[in-house]
Amino acid sequence: MTPETVMTIGRQALELTLLVSAPLLLTALVIGLFVSIFQAATQINEMTLSFIPKLLGMFAVLIIAGPWMMEMLLDYMTRLFNSIPWMVG
Repeated sequence: MTPETVMTIGRQALELTLLVSAPLLLTALVIGLFVSIFQAATQINEMTLSFIPKLLGMFAVLIIAGPWMMEMLLDYMTRLFNSIPWMVG
């Protein structure tokens, strides 16, 4: 296995990690932004107010995007396992 192969596998793993985690992180960011705007407008300074909307939003996104996430992860793992003989030999 060459250093280029190792770097390619690492780069692909990082790209996949970012791609799979993006929907959940963006959901939490958007919901947090809306809750903070609501808190600023109503002057409610409750720290736990954003927890339940974020939890529900991320749960909904996980239900919607979960099959796609699993498909991406399984595709990467299948490609990785199928390329083991090529990497060793």
